[in-house]
Amino acid sequence: MTSDATYLERRSKIEHYFDRTAAEAWARLTSDAPVGRVRATVRAGRDRMRATLLSWLPADLRGRRILDAGCGTGALAVEAARRGADVVAIDLSATLVKLARERQPEVAGTIDFRSGDMLDPSLGRFDHVVAMDSVIHYRTEDAVAALARLAARTSTSIVFTFAPRTPLLATMITLGRLFPRGDRAPWLEPMAADKLTRLMSADPTLAHWQAARTQRVSSGFYTSQAMELALP
Repeated sequence: MTSDATYLERRSKIEHYFDRTAAEAWARLTSDAPVGRVRATVRAGRDRMRATLLSWLPADLRGRRILDAGCGTGALAVEAARRGADVVAIDLSATLVKLARERQPEVAGTIDFRSGDMLDPSLGRFDHVVAMDSVIHYRTEDAVAALARLAARTSTSIVFTFAPRTPLLATMITLGRLFPRGDRAPWLEPMAADKLTRLMSADPTLAHWQAARTQRVSSGFYTSQAMELALP
């Protein structure tokens, strides 16, 4: 199966899951509402990861155009816009985008919330791209292809996350497969950092980009690795 075909197949599953199966749970997780112990660790991990990615962007984003690729309910987009950025925030889930619009506060910059594919070339060019937990459901090859398509329209940096290969994550995936098929999330695709780096170095578009900072965030049931790609 071609890379485009596997990307599209997984994209369809992700859209269905977040738009229908998990919309209510995701809305609660990304709010201040009380959650159970497991989801509390996920919330804390996501908060730390969001803060990490934002810390890798300039403090003053006035005049900068940013793509929040896989914006969910918009928390990162809001923080970037508070620094003055003009943000295009896009997500496959129309339900989550609707919630993001409803939650949007007053900000210094602008936010254009959209439902659709983060790889849509009609979105235009950007200074920075942020893809927090947006490629974690894709095979390494598909994730690299997606990053290359984003890099072709980006002038400064791409910060993204991937699911690192760890024994804990392998155990969680095994347990997840025991659930009835209809209750399963489109599961994570763990990536080996050396394979990811090798494929990016071999890609004609990404070969000119440098892997700069990287940081892992682990919080209970949340484990994700951040990486920064920058043009020299």
